Amino acid sequence: MPPKKNDISYFNLSQEIKNKKFRPIYVLQGEEPYYIDKLSDLIVDNALTEDERDFNLTIVYGVDADVKQVINACKQYPVMAQRQVVVLREAQNTSKPNVSIEKELNQFKFYAQKPLDSTILVICFKGGNLKGAEFLKELKASDNGVVFTSNKVRDYELPRLVVDYVNSVYCNIDDKAASMLADFVGTDLSRLFGEIDKLILLVGTDKRITPALIERNIGISKDYNNFELEDAFSNRNAEKVYRILDYFEKNPKNNPVVVTVSMLFSFFSNLLLIRTSRDKSDKGLMAQINTQSSFRLGKLKKAANSYSTLACVNIISYLRECDVKSKGQGSRQDSYSLLRDLAYKILHS
Repeated sequence: MPPKKNDISYFNLSQEIKNKKFRPIYVLQGEEPYYIDKLSDLIVDNALTEDERDFNLTIVYGVDADVKQVINACKQYPVMAQRQVVVLREAQNTSKPNVSIEKELNQFKFYAQKPLDSTILVICFKGGNLKGAEFLKELKASDNGVVFTSNKVRDYELPRLVVDYVNSVYCNIDDKAASMLADFVGTDLSRLFGEIDKLILLVGTDKRITPALIERNIGISKDYNNFELEDAFSNRNAEKVYRILDYFEKNPKNNPVVVTVSMLFSFFSNLLLIRTSRDKSDKGLMAQINTQSSFRLGKLKKAANSYSTLACVNIISYLRECDVKSKGQGSRQDSYSLLRDLAYKILHS
């Protein structure tokens, strides 16, 4: 039995499953469906062979589920196999008239106290969390299972997520390449990880995804992207800023203004946090800007020396204004003209 971790990450949990270290009960909940679907499929694929699934895999959907029958299925013994898997999908739809979802799922409470060792129960609850469910309290208090919460990924978390995913398959990627992928694909995790999987097939003996590899195979320019734009603003390199913005305007499909504004907002918000943080140690600053990359921190610290605290405050205000106007509110200017005006204000702050 693996050690209990109520706050286990997707990558750690998936590695456990691949190593066939199974928990008796998995509750996969949250707003991001990708992780829930991926983990439930991973459990089935690793716990049972294709031949074993005919008699040892039970999949029930919430809208048709009778929780008591699901529990009875969990208490059955596997047929000519080491284990059986019972999956309750779309558990958020298990509520009955005048009965809450929590009350329905709390019927698992007593089973969770003493689950059958040869059964793996997987409960998939999408769209939110099971708050206040006694069943979950029982599960967290024991070593009989794990509760994994799949949160929506925010834009600023994407580069770190790309690095974690690449590392989980024993490859490497630098910060620039990670930022390029995050900016280009966005928060569609299925597509993002799919693009990474394609690149992993093409890496050389050094097992590294580089900006050049991305440019050749995905079509993102390694010289004209938001990572390079951030670097240009960091160094107050006006020529490079406007050169990149010209490229963006000529290639709007791959360089939407809303993504660039969002990136710049995150960048200057981080500069403001660095400038106003009481804890100036690297550890303290990393916690403030939510990064584990010393390279990233070094870049931001250098940029923070180029912009005063007042400048950062003003720039964040300019970014908010540009975001509103680029969406057609209070301005008829072309969005890329707005971006150039924004660049001028930033460079002269």
